[in-house]
Amino acid sequence: MAAAGSKSTRTDNEAGARLNPDLDADIRQLRADIAKLTEQLNTTREHSYNTARRVAKEGVEQLKVHGEAAVEGLRSNARDLEAQLLETVREKPVTSLAIAAGVGFLFAMMSRR
Repeated sequence: MAAAGSKSTRTDNEAGARLNPDLDADIRQLRADIAKLTEQLNTTREHSYNTARRVAKEGVEQLKVHGEAAVEGLRSNARDLEAQLLETVREKPVTSLAIAAGVGFLFAMMSRR
């Protein structure tokens, strides 16, 4: 019986020795695969970050252009309104004075409350 037990142990050791080189090779391959994946993830992260940054920068530039155009449009409208108001005051000074007094009276009434 002792001989059978030692034969089984020897067979297990031989199988373990055969598996260890395969296992070691698999582990080395897994490590290489993980390193490659890590490198690919870093590359993808950098690419995504650069793309997002570029898109955000372009968006800011577009918003700036649209904002400047809107401000210029408002300035133009304010100039037109000012010109119309001045024209109306020149044509009807008494009416303009009465309207200004009425608006002032309304603001005074609202500020009391």
